[in-house]
Amino acid sequence: MGGGSATFKIFRHDPSAEGEEPRFQEYEVPVRPGLTVLDALFYVQERLDSSLAFRASCRAAACGSCAMHIAGGYGLACQTQVEPLGGGPIVLRPLAHLPIIRDLVVDMGPFWEKYNKIRPFLVPGEPAPEKERTQSPDDRDKLEGLIDCILCGICSSACAVGGTDDAYLGPAALLNADRFVQDTRDGATEERLRIVDGEHGVWRCHTIFSCQEACPKGLDPTGAIMTLRRTIIRHRWKKLVR
Repeated sequence: MGGGSATFKIFRHDPSAEGEEPRFQEYEVPVRPGLTVLDALFYVQERLDSSLAFRASCRAAACGSCAMHIAGGYGLACQTQVEPLGGGPIVLRPLAHLPIIRDLVVDMGPFWEKYNKIRPFLVPGEPAPEKERTQSPDDRDKLEGLIDCILCGICSSACAVGGTDDAYLGPAALLNADRFVQDTRDGATEERLRIVDGEHGVWRCHTIFSCQEACPKGLDPTGAIMTLRRTIIRHRWKKLVR
């Protein structure tokens, strides 16, 4: 497909513009080997339509800001190659379950509110050591697959439950809750488990695995949620047999 072109069908909407209805607008973009969806968006914005709004930052699949719905699935625009998507139309939509600010830009406020509820920072359980809080290699291995979340919001947007329950914490927040529960340096396990143990927490997950399939980093939010469930049950049992 090198040297050809691709048609992009991009969601357009400005809620602040009175009377404007959501629509899709098509743009023809020349394709070269290595062209990413983000490159194509910049081409549209710089050469065809400067009014197009989207987010981008690192271009290295590390910040998560260019997350969106791409050609039927979720992904990072900077990471997604155009050539495998074919000639089009390649449909681009904003993340689901979040208010639209403009075009492909959504308000991440609700996502961050849920993330903040799990207290996403280490809470020391003991007095500060003289130098540092050490961790064995084995204990560090427990965090593998949990600390690599870039908070792009893709898993929460791909989650079907998130579309029907606004209060559901969502896979991103719950994966990060497990990240701190598994961290041997953290002393707030009981508190974190209380936060996620409820009808809008780990028990609301339907184990559809759409979050796992959509994660651009190959993480397993569903597995983290199941681990939290088992941890909660063990803690309940310990209290019963005391």
